[in-house]
Amino acid sequence: QVQLVESGGGLVQPGGSLRLSCAASGSIISIDDMGWYRQAPGKERELVATITSGSSTNYVDSVKGRFTISRDNAKNTVYLQMNSLKPEDTAVYYCNAHGVDYRTAWGSRRRVLNAWGQGTQVTVSS
Repeated sequence: QVQLVESGGGLVQPGGSLRLSCAASGSIISIDDMGWYRQAPGKERELVATITSGSSTNYVDSVKGRFTISRDNAKNTVYLQMNSLKPEDTAVYYCNAHGVDYRTAWGSRRRVLNAWGQGTQVTVSS
């Protein structure tokens, strides 16, 4: 089927940078939108940034000017470059793929509406 695997999280000091990556695997034909969400302790999961297959982007106001989302369609991979990190950016970051068309083992075409990664921890602290 479809799996998303994130990497790149970790501990960073305020003002530092991290780059998250998320690779989608499986017999993928196409992916409509890809994005990043985050969930801090005691808070609901929130949208951070999304990018369409045509590379149109959208960001939550709190990260505009600091985070940049990009994707490599050939590799079915989405990235999140995070600069000028703040303690309030601390959260588990989840990768999302929306509208994933893939080929089954029997050659049929199927669509997954939403696929999620397992999450990667980002901690911003001195």
